[in-house]
Amino acid sequence: MITDTISDCLTRIRNGCRAKKDTIYIPYSKITNHIINILLEQGFIVNYKLERNTPYLNVELKYIYPNKTSVIKYIKRISKPSLRKYSRSPNLPRVINGLGIAILSTSKGIMTDKLARKHQIGGEIICYVY
Repeated sequence: MITDTISDCLTRIRNGCRAKKDTIYIPYSKITNHIINILLEQGFIVNYKLERNTPYLNVELKYIYPNKTSVIKYIKRISKPSLRKYSRSPNLPRVINGLGIAILSTSKGIMTDKLARKHQIGGEIICYVY
C-alpha cells in the first residue's frame, strides 16, 4: 500500500532515469496525472498515456543521445506529509535561476512556479525538477 503517491511517482521517475529505462509505469491518481502532464508540457518526458484496464500511467522518459543521458538531472520532493512547505507568490522559489521548475499545488490547481508567479498566487511546493 502506497501512502504518499507523489513521492512514489517521483521515485519511479528518478529510478527509471538512472536505470535508463525507456518506459516506466506509475500508479494513476489525479495529482500524479497533473504532475506528469506538467513534465510533458515542460519537455522533461516524451509522452504518457493511461493504460487500458489497469490503473497505471505509461510514461516514456526522454534522453539525450548518443550517450543516452536523461533530460531530468534532478527531481526532489520538497513538501512531505510530515513537513509541508508553503510559499507566497512574492517568495516563490526559482530553481537554478529559472532553468528548472518548481511544481506547486495552488488554489487554482497544480502548476509551475512561473505560471503561479504570473497569476500572483502561492501554494504548497510539491517538487523541484531540472
